[in-house]
Amino acid sequence: MSRKSDQEHAANLKALRQQIDKLDLDILEKLSKRATVAGQIGKVKTESGGEIFSASREEEVLANILNTNRGPLGEVTLRAIFRELISGCRALQRVQRIAFLGPEYSYSHLAAIERFGEAVEYVRVGSIQAVFEEVSRKHVDYGLVPLENSTDGRIADTLDCFVRMPAIRICSEIRLRVHHNLLSNAEQMEIRRVYSKAQALSQCRHWLGKNLPHATLHEVASTADAAKLVMGDGSAAAVASRQAGVRYGLRVLFPNIEDHPENETRFAVVANHDSAKTGNDKTAMMFQVAHSPGALADVLGVFKLNKINLTWIESFPTQEVKGHYVFFVDFDGHAEEPKIKKAIKSLEDICESVQILGSFPTHKTAEG
Repeated sequence: MSRKSDQEHAANLKALRQQIDKLDLDILEKLSKRATVAGQIGKVKTESGGEIFSASREEEVLANILNTNRGPLGEVTLRAIFRELISGCRALQRVQRIAFLGPEYSYSHLAAIERFGEAVEYVRVGSIQAVFEEVSRKHVDYGLVPLENSTDGRIADTLDCFVRMPAIRICSEIRLRVHHNLLSNAEQMEIRRVYSKAQALSQCRHWLGKNLPHATLHEVASTADAAKLVMGDGSAAAVASRQAGVRYGLRVLFPNIEDHPENETRFAVVANHDSAKTGNDKTAMMFQVAHSPGALADVLGVFKLNKINLTWIESFPTQEVKGHYVFFVDFDGHAEEPKIKKAIKSLEDICESVQILGSFPTHKTAEG
């Protein structure tokens, strides 16, 4: 390459970098203006008693951005940028406290970051019940709990807490694609023990059986606990997130070892209120019916008659009477919509009990 060509490349690079520097300053100026307007919105909310976090509004903002985007930046990048921008603007009004099933870099923590960003105070607790208790006592603004997994189904502890504390509401959902990784500083043939949360081990059981038949499986409280536990163990591995591996200095021996590539967990953001209508919502409800033939069919008939699409249904045994169940359902629509109100009224007439757990915006699956 000639000296002249080198000089031309250097000049072009300098000019492009100058454009970047100018654009960065323009972006900073607009970010500051946006934050100022967000602060004004916060004052209006404070005066009117509104909530700082609004899942419905944030989904609207993201949808507006993503629907307008023509590239070259992809959806994942834009979501991350605007998630942190929104998080920072919320923090200008007040830093919110979010309870989650810890420790850090558990999948619950990753889901919480996906929803709230980094500009909040995260409060890690040791159980799902503790999340509900922190929300109920108003020690935190919101809590995040796992609701169901596409491989293993319902999270029984969460459903039990809704039965025990029906005043707690769902105001948002997060759908997180869960990618499990085998983390260790040992070699594959040296591994004799694998640690993780029961659900994570279950979601990788075929892979583990095929690739580590000589290793025993051990359940611990969380995937992040597993990563911490094997940090200095030369014959153990953990099934956990990539981020947990970075945190505890573990190598990713094998990525994405989940048996089903579409493996995802749905989380609920719980609070003392639900969310405003967006036009793309779901409602969660639990109900009990008489222990008699056709009682459940009568309930399902109400949804069919009102042309309401059920998106999830689970039965859960009651503690009071053996053989009796509480049913949990999600369905399309917001509780304030006329046809949903009509259906709920009909359900109240034929069910022994009906409890709305909240209406919230539908959330698109995010990568973990």
